[in-house]
This record gives sequence, C-alpha cells and structure tokens, in this order.
Amino acid sequence: MSNKHEIKSEKIHVKDIFSNLWFRIPEYQRPYVWGNDEIDDLLDDLVFAHTEKPDQDYFLGSFVYQSKKAGSTPGQEFDENDLLDGQQRMTTLFMLFACIRDLSDNADLKEVCQSSIYQKGNEFHGRPERTRIVFAIRQEVQDFVDTFIKADGGTNKAGELTELAKGSLDPSVKNMANAVLKMRGEITKLSESNDTAFSLPKFCAFICKNVLLIYVATEDLDDAFRLFTILNDRGVPLRNSDILKSTNLGALTNEKEKAKFAKLWEEAEGELGDDFDRFLNHIRTILLKDKARLNLLDEFEHKIYHPREKEKSSGQLKPSLLAKGKETFELVDRYLKHYDQLLGGNNYDQTGASFEFDNLIKAMLTGLPSSDWLPPLMRYFDRFRYENLLDFLIKIDNQLSSDWIAQYSPTARIENMNNIIRAIESAETSSDVLSNDSVFSIDKEGFNREINAAVYGRRFTRYLLLKLDYLYADHGQRMSLEYLSVEHVLPQNPKSDSQWCKDFTSEQREEWTHRLGNLVLITTKKNTSQGNKDYKDKKSQYFEKRITTCPNSLRVLKNGQWTPTELQANHETVIGKLMVHYGTV
Repeated sequence: MSNKHEIKSEKIHVKDIFSNLWFRIPEYQRPYVWGNDEIDDLLDDLVFAHTEKPDQDYFLGSFVYQSKKAGSTPGQEFDENDLLDGQQRMTTLFMLFACIRDLSDNADLKEVCQSSIYQKGNEFHGRPERTRIVFAIRQEVQDFVDTFIKADGGTNKAGELTELAKGSLDPSVKNMANAVLKMRGEITKLSESNDTAFSLPKFCAFICKNVLLIYVATEDLDDAFRLFTILNDRGVPLRNSDILKSTNLGALTNEKEKAKFAKLWEEAEGELGDDFDRFLNHIRTILLKDKARLNLLDEFEHKIYHPREKEKSSGQLKPSLLAKGKETFELVDRYLKHYDQLLGGNNYDQTGASFEFDNLIKAMLTGLPSSDWLPPLMRYFDRFRYENLLDFLIKIDNQLSSDWIAQYSPTARIENMNNIIRAIESAETSSDVLSNDSVFSIDKEGFNREINAAVYGRRFTRYLLLKLDYLYADHGQRMSLEYLSVEHVLPQNPKSDSQWCKDFTSEQREEWTHRLGNLVLITTKKNTSQGNKDYKDKKSQYFEKRITTCPNSLRVLKNGQWTPTELQANHETVIGKLMVHYGTV
C-alpha cells in the first residue's frame, strides 16, 4: 500500500525520463517563458559537455512532480505525473527531440526521437496512444504540440512557426515557436560547421545516455509544492499566484469554468509578468485594508478564506471575506479590468477631454517609491467609476507623496492609504470621499520644511521635479517621462575662473546649489564637462536638446542669465507652486 506522503528521489537519465515517465503540465503552471538566452545557455552547456567530456555524465538539474495513479482523478485512465518544477527545461528537451528528428535523415535516430515525444497506440499489445508531455495548461498549447512537435516534420514548418513566434497571443505558443526556430538554427549551424567533434547522432546519444537529472516525487500536492520551493535550480519557479490559481481551480467542478478561468489567469500573468503577484497583493489590501504580515498565500488562506482572528466584540472567528473558486476568479477579473483601464493611458474622453489624469498616473508610476496608491484608486473606481476621479487621484497622490517627502515610515504611509479605502467603502457618494478631511490630512509643516531644504540627492527630489513638469504641462498631449535625470543649473563644481564664481559667492553657492530652485529635469544622461560650462554656453550646448519634453525645465531656462536673483526667484516660484497644489500654504 503506497504512502501518500512518501517522498521518492533518485537520479535519472534523459532516456529513462522520456521512455518511462509521462508528464502533465497542470492548469496552475506558468506559461512556457524561456527565450533565446535560456536556449543558448542550455544548448551551449550540452554541446560543450558532448564535445569536451563525451564519456562523462552531465547533470542538468532537478525536477519535482506529483505522481498520480490511474483513476485518482475523474477521466484519468493511466498513471501520469503533474510537473511542478522543471517545466521549462523538460519542455525544451521535448521540443529539442522534435528538432533533431526533423533535421536528421538517420532512420534510427528519427525513431528514437519520435518515441521520446509520442507513443503510437497498438491495440494488439494493449498500448495506448500517448504524448510524453500533455499540456493541460491551455488547449492552444496542446494544439501547437500536436501540430509542430508530435507530427513528424512538424518543426520544418518555418513560415508558420515564424508567424506564431511573432504574433501569437498565447505566451506559451509564442515562446515555444521561437524556441523551436532557435534550436533548429543552432543545430543547423553546428551540423554545417567544420567542427568534427560535433555529430548530430552522437549528440542525441549523449543527451539520452549521459545527461541526467534528479527527480523528487510525491503523491501529496502540498508536499510537492513545498519541495519545489526548496529544490528549484535552473528553471522558472512557480509564483504564489500559480499556487493560488491551483487552489481556486480545485474548488471548481465545472470543466468549462475551469478552462475559462485558467485562461483568464494565464492571460493576466502574460500581460503583467512579475507584477501579477503585486496585483494580487493589491486585491488582498482592498479586502483586508491592512498591512500584509504573511506571504500572499497565507494572507488569502488564513485572513481572507478562513480567517483565524476573532472579532473583539463577540469573540467569534471573523467571517470569510471571499469564497474560493468562481467568486475569487470573478473578483480578480473585475479588478483586472479596472487596473487595465486606469493604467492603460486611454482615459482621455472620460476625464474631461484631457490627458491630465493619464499624465499624473504616468508620473506616479515613474516617480513614487511604491504602488500603495493603487488599491484605493481601484476601489474608488470600482464604486464610483469616473465621477470626480481626477480629483481623487490628485488627493491620494498628494497624500502618499507628501507623507513620503515628510519622512513618514512605510507603515504609516500604508495605513493612510488603507484609511482611504475604508472611507471609500463607508461613503455614499464620491463627494463624501473627497470631503473627508480626516483621511486626507497632509503634514504641512513637515512637507514645507523638506521641500525648502537642500534636496539634491534625496529620493523624492526627482518626483518633485516630475510634479512640477506635470503642473506646468499642456495636458492636451501626453507627457514624455523617459530617461529622466536631475541636473543643476548652477553647477556643483564650477571652475574658479568661470562666470559662475563671479556671479555667486561661495556662501551663495553653498546655500543654493542643491535647492529645488536650482534643479531641473533633463531627458538624457548627464555630461559633467558640458554641465560645468558658463550659463549661456551650458544653456545652448547642453540643455537645448535635453529639456524639450520637460515643461518646468523649459520655463526655467527661458532666463537670459542665471544669477542669485534668478535662482532665488525661481525657487520661490516652484515652492509656491507646490505648496498651492498640495494645500500647504
């Protein structure tokens, strides 16, 4: 009798993996994401080992799978293994066999490769038709495998593969098509080179007989998840979002819903990449309105799905905030739509025929130290859509950025954002939110003190200059915020015989060089030698092409000269502009 929690581990050669084991890429897995760099590294390592150490074993890493006996799930006719870790590497080897098969005219080699990919059914031997790796992750991926990997000659379809590599909407298909083209190209170069040490049949034999991996297997899914986090080596590890998807798919009984929500989740992962876990953390924040204390999975499991905390008034466990399965997927889908709309840069018609909203979003994404403002923004949009949305965005930006500038701790900044979410949920109208002075309370003294000081080198300085560009911008067009750098007008180290040292005393330079009125944004890298020129030369030779998209910088550098009079006047202007905007006058 098998022990469900038994963990098996052993080294295994590629020939045994691709003749004795059958794999399934489960729904919760990430897409196939390997690109040219990873393919290059793998092939380079394999070719080097084959040509330099042909008689030695080559270790390729480890993989983790959950072994599932036939009949353990509905419709499962045969033993198979859900691959948790090693998907990228194993899928690449799977496709490599197809490339070798189609590039070789050796009948025995072609047969070995084909049998590693696909087992032809034989009713007389009782042998079922099976593909070595089944991609339950998406039907589009399995269709790709059937057409280009399983079918003899499938990788020869260069035109179709090129189209998919360039234009497929499915990230796995796109990357797999590119991988096939990349591997075929590299193998062809090696085969046509004068390197007598390389032989395609010998190369394939080396992969089969000398390349080995270590597998770790268990029948228990939780054990398998824990193992992959410990043993992940060269592959792409699962994220919290992958496991969260798995637990919610497991709560669904309808197969059509499973496929629908698995596709939705994967498309979101493909679009957001590594930001997807952060997005899920935003949803966590909206639901809990509290700083995260645990990892994402534990936050959902122990605070949202099955709270362990008790109500202070009754002593009873807090109620569940969300149900696993359909309710979770629908909530994620709803907020994904909000997220895409708010950050997509296409709110012109909805926010007063102006790019003011989109430009401020772009400035916040570019310059703020965190995305803690996104949960209240998404929650506000969920309730009130575009009603007073720009005014709300300005308020949360001013609150978060002023807290940051006034040296409030990250915890205090997060709590202020959470208080705004609470205010949104208790308000009847958007006006109730905007007029709630208790949650929009700026530390005027702290903010004014910091912006008036020498700010160069402070983390918030670039954002203050970004905000000035925003305040002076023509919002009839989109702002360009790429490659921004902070630059002094009066340089930090002017030459002793320069006009700067004639116009400014050493005391004035010490007092004013690093203050906001002497700083502007430029859109290219600094050039120290040019930056030390006298004002007229610096303006024409250095600043001219570097400030065309920076409205505040353009305004500042309209001055014909830059003496203490112009600098101090500009400082008063920009400080006054910020204080009016932040309401700290």
